[in-house]
Amino acid sequence: MRIGLLGGSFNPAHAGHRHVIDLAQHRLRLDQVWLLVSPGNPLKPLFGMAPLAQRLASARGIADGRHVIASAIEAVFGTRYTIDTLRRLLRQFPRVRFVWLMGADILEELPRWRRWVAFVRRVPLAVLPRPGHNLRALSSRAARRFAHARRTLRSAAVLSEQAAPAWVFLCGPQHLASATAIRAMEGAMP
Repeated sequence: MRIGLLGGSFNPAHAGHRHVIDLAQHRLRLDQVWLLVSPGNPLKPLFGMAPLAQRLASARGIADGRHVIASAIEAVFGTRYTIDTLRRLLRQFPRVRFVWLMGADILEELPRWRRWVAFVRRVPLAVLPRPGHNLRALSSRAARRFAHARRTLRSAAVLSEQAAPAWVFLCGPQHLASATAIRAMEGAMP
């Protein structure tokens, strides 16, 4: 089974998330995508963060429960950092071929993650386009460090079969929605 992992705050989940899920499922030939709703991102402030239950409900709103599944598995595992969550997933599901899905903005910030090099060496990555971030992401520290592991777009369908480190940038249409903009608009509404 090929499963894409999309971690995030989902504060709230929105059409842009669904857009990248659909793009990844098609290009990577994924059987499922798991939305890993973070109990608390160590790189984001708590102020303005909705409660986990609310964010999980939001993620379930864009999931279908069969091919796209929303989960608070990090809260169940008691993990705070992605590398620890990934280790648990790999141990618990040894026959699953995981691919980590991330926006171009996340590739830019990846060196700020705990044990980011070990993370990249454990799971193939699919980087999805994000307006205003793509060129910076492709010249970022992480992209340069793992330039040798970048795969062509044509090989995306077999990325889950590749030994890490391996990553691909999935070119395609971009969606303008962002959780930050949605929260700003909701805050501006009377």
